[in-house]
Amino acid sequence: MGYKRPIPSKLGQKLKAIREHLELTGEELIERLNCPSMRLSRSSISKYEQGLREPSTIVLLQYAKLAKVHMEVLADDEVELNLK
Repeated sequence: MGYKRPIPSKLGQKLKAIREHLELTGEELIERLNCPSMRLSRSSISKYEQGLREPSTIVLLQYAKLAKVHMEVLADDEVELNLK
């Protein structure tokens, strides 16, 4: 029996809001995330945004850098995403 941490329920909404705020397509977002060691696809981006799949810590960090927010903002449902 291992510990299963809860997946943030608002994470997908926040990731989609970042992509839309930056006015990027899925392909453009993949390029901007700059994770060459990860096998990102439009499908994986879509699954992240729908909350069907959780991105790796590396990908989440890149999203945070793109949005100029702390990773905590993305991972914590109690903290609102405030894009400028």
